[in-house]
Amino acid sequence: MIPRYSRKILKDIWEDQNKFQIWLDIEILACEAMEKLGHIPKGTTNKIKKKANFKVKEIEQIEKKTRHDVIAFLTNVAKYVGNESRYIHKGLTSSDILDTSFSIQLHQSSLIIQKGLIDFGNLLIKLSKKHKYTVCIGRSHGIHAEATTFGLKILGYFEENKRNLARLKDSIKEIQTMQMSGPIGTYSNIDHRVEKMVAQKLRFKIEPVSTQIIPRDRHADLFSSFSIIASSLERLATEIRHLQRTEVLEVEEGFGKDQKGSSAMPHKKNPILSENVSGLAKVIRSLVLPALENIITWHERDISH
Repeated sequence: MIPRYSRKILKDIWEDQNKFQIWLDIEILACEAMEKLGHIPKGTTNKIKKKANFKVKEIEQIEKKTRHDVIAFLTNVAKYVGNESRYIHKGLTSSDILDTSFSIQLHQSSLIIQKGLIDFGNLLIKLSKKHKYTVCIGRSHGIHAEATTFGLKILGYFEENKRNLARLKDSIKEIQTMQMSGPIGTYSNIDHRVEKMVAQKLRFKIEPVSTQIIPRDRHADLFSSFSIIASSLERLATEIRHLQRTEVLEVEEGFGKDQKGSSAMPHKKNPILSENVSGLAKVIRSLVLPALENIITWHERDISH
């Protein structure tokens, strides 16, 4: 993530510490399910829970030798768990952990963004009502047209945000999917009931046909929704930037008491928030193409995605 523009609440989701913790949680849920089904000895999961641990730096050092992230993780966990570690990852393949974890991280992030859109919508409708009768000039092709109100202008963005929120909710449903079907997704080494029990604990749906990985059209759908949301935000940002030009000056961004606009010109109050939105929207849109390309994989699984 770009440090300057990353919120801690989202950054923490994508830190290795959180990722590996999710991996460990998934492995433990699988052990619990297998223990209930009698596939591993009773009391095993509690023993694993008591001793389970990992260190990110240790995993990184192991991976330099193994060149395999999941094996490095499991090796490190085994160091702390001891003998019972032989039951961890029993019947599973790496993608069961990687793809399920990725879905969880995407879900965690998406819920934060969803809340942001809800809060944004509330602000827009409040602003729209406040300026219901604030007359301003409407423009087509950037040229004066007929009179309108600033409230009506903002109301259009409110409705667009509602559509974006609906799109995102649908995409969240798509991404709220897990798998635990073993190599090639055929349940050859694991009881399908384990997957069902873990899904119930996570409150996720099961991928109907995993082919060892969760199909990437689900991810592409989510990233496409993000792209449309980013474009909508940029549309509003562009409106603000145009209306804040000195020659127009109908609208201004808030400007902090100690904020500075220029090292050389003290009169400057620049629309930097809107400019940041415009710039970051381009970055987000650029990520849609790789997401679409990732839909295509070889046979049951490769790592081109």
